[in-house]
Amino acid sequence: MAVWDDLVGQDRVQEQLAAAGRDADALVTAISAGDPPPTASKMTHAWLFTGPPGSGRSTAARAFAAALQCTSPDRALGGAPGCGFCDGCHTTLVGTHADVEVVRTDLLSIGVKETRDLVRRAQLSPAVGRWQVIVLEDADRLTEGAGNVLLKAVEEPAPRTVWLLCAPSLEDVLPTIRSRCRHLTLRTPSVEAVADVLVRRDGIEPDVATAAARATQGHIGRARRLATDERARARREAVLRLPLRIDDIGGCLKAAQELIDAAAEDAKQVAEEVDAKETEDLRAALGAGAGAGSRMPRGTAGAMKELADRQKRRSTRTQRDSLDLALIDLTGFYRDVLALQLGSRVAIANVGMGDELNRIAQGSTPERTLRRIEAVIACREALDRNVAPLLAVEAMTMALRAG
Repeated sequence: MAVWDDLVGQDRVQEQLAAAGRDADALVTAISAGDPPPTASKMTHAWLFTGPPGSGRSTAARAFAAALQCTSPDRALGGAPGCGFCDGCHTTLVGTHADVEVVRTDLLSIGVKETRDLVRRAQLSPAVGRWQVIVLEDADRLTEGAGNVLLKAVEEPAPRTVWLLCAPSLEDVLPTIRSRCRHLTLRTPSVEAVADVLVRRDGIEPDVATAAARATQGHIGRARRLATDERARARREAVLRLPLRIDDIGGCLKAAQELIDAAAEDAKQVAEEVDAKETEDLRAALGAGAGAGSRMPRGTAGAMKELADRQKRRSTRTQRDSLDLALIDLTGFYRDVLALQLGSRVAIANVGMGDELNRIAQGSTPERTLRRIEAVIACREALDRNVAPLLAVEAMTMALRAG
């Protein structure tokens, strides 16, 4: 398969990247010979991939990285880069290529220290491939100081280094950085396209795939999780029933607490899957004996504490991300209500809750529904400002009740 096969519903972006990949060969030849770059080249040293969550920003960046490292013999005959089978494509896609660094964070931000390490890596010449490629999946999480560190590297990159930055929108990246990047904007893929990839790649039953794709409105990652994780489906169903349980103040406060508890449980699930292995791997690397109760060698307490702090920060981010996803689902519920109230032809996302949607729609007005959507958006904005989650969600549920 080609490296582009997992890029869903982004034909225009794929064409642009494939064209840049073809021009990259001529650029490498010019650099190696000390010649000026070809005129009107579609290849450049810094790219910024933007698009809504689930559109496939990171997938596009990794596919482009693989195309740049493609070693298929067909390239010499004018074939498109990114065959998907050669060593360059394969090692890039599985994350083992020596000249491709993929950076993602499970913390709340990317700091100066990590960015300086990345910039130092970017100054190296390629070891085995055509390019040194740095994929920064969470460019929107750079602190201001980290962004300033990155700026110089993006502004004056090493001759054979390519930066691939990903963010939800242009506004999420420092103006000085985005002005030095070539922009590629991805769109939300269609429900049909997402369902197709779930069936073709993940072996999910067509009916389940379509329901998950429709429920998540084209968010590929969330659709896959919803189709494969029973606990995720149960948590989402509980969130969508929240509007039916806020008839009084007590119901509002209880619903808010349950929403917070569900996000905490999600973070706990991730921690159970990851933290124990990380801790055991670090203990082994530091020379500890087998078993959690074995003594650690002297001088290793700092490394263990650093890991524990990192796991705690990751748990905080996971909890916030889970809560934000719940609020997105809640927005989708009221969007369906509004569509029914206005007699819109927009497809209903939550088709399994037809009775509940109709009940809410008939018991209120479009104006009240819009105020409820605004209340959910206000809650998300409050969480971004680091308002205590429980207070923010309680304020939201009270506003939903008032309408």
